[in-house]
Amino acid sequence: MKQQLGGPVQRFHGAITLADRMRLLHQKPVTIWLTGLSGAGKSTIAFELERQLVSQGRACYVLDGDNVRHGLGSDLDFDQHDRHENIRRVAHVAQLMNDAGLIVITALISPTQADRTMARDIVGADKFVEIYLSAPFAVCARRDPKGLYAKALAGEIRSFTGVSAPYEAPLDPDITIDTATLTPAESVAGIFRYLHEHCLAQQA
Repeated sequence: MKQQLGGPVQRFHGAITLADRMRLLHQKPVTIWLTGLSGAGKSTIAFELERQLVSQGRACYVLDGDNVRHGLGSDLDFDQHDRHENIRRVAHVAQLMNDAGLIVITALISPTQADRTMARDIVGADKFVEIYLSAPFAVCARRDPKGLYAKALAGEIRSFTGVSAPYEAPLDPDITIDTATLTPAESVAGIFRYLHEHCLAQQA
């Protein structure tokens, strides 16, 4: 049994505020949440977006779905419960990084509307941009950069989104990028246009 020390858990606040960190980093923090099927281009676009933001003097970091599974989510499976928990954890990390003044880019399938709504609530609606990387199943399966669709269709992977587990396309994303017709460079340019038009990820 765990021993509870010092009574209930309490939230403490230091002397440094988010406004202080924004002045230090000269930027407004935001979480750019990329969602889409495996093979839609999430990781490719996330890391190119990060590269361009850093080249402009922004402090940012990518929380990639595969990468967080090596540590933060290494104890989780891919069933519905564990997917929900993985997204909850990533959203809280993104919120903490935003509070540190950083721009966060997440690249997770995050297949359900409910989980993406939860992530928005955790991060804060004013700092959350949901970007749907739209590509048909056939296009993603043809790309199959990790060989996962072939294994899933052969029954070697259970609970694979788009094959043996559903993907709920966003009902009202902040922006939709058609990665079946746009190149990664064009996709990133479209995201930059949206961020600029809405004064997000800008210098503070």
